[in-house]
Amino acid sequence: MLENENGEAVDSGEGGESGGAFNGDYEVKEQDKWLPIANVARIMKMALPENAKISKEAKECMQECVSEFISFITSEASEKCSAEKRKTVNGEDILFAMTSLGFENYSETLKIYLAKYREVRDFLSLKVQTA
Repeated sequence: MLENENGEAVDSGEGGESGGAFNGDYEVKEQDKWLPIANVARIMKMALPENAKISKEAKECMQECVSEFISFITSEASEKCSAEKRKTVNGEDILFAMTSLGFENYSETLKIYLAKYREVRDFLSLKVQTA
């Protein structure tokens, strides 16, 4: 379940084949739930040999799978936020969700990445403030 701006539970509309789902105050189109296919294809190409070809069907399948994975993790993180009476999902919530859903191998790597990201962000912020 998702919440609208008033904190009321609304149906996410997942599982429907209508191409769009009504979520309280706005309609979410099916393609708006997915990552852009060009981004998915670019990431796929980076993992394959230079001369490899990727079919349209493979790109679309990966687009749907990765988008569903992100929704799965985000939904778990959002539930944690709701239970803690918070509205903003943060990096720790995502890491918690990944661990609780059995993706601890990924969460450990992401924990390191998140720490380094914050370190660089804080350094750059400090650098801008002193300039």
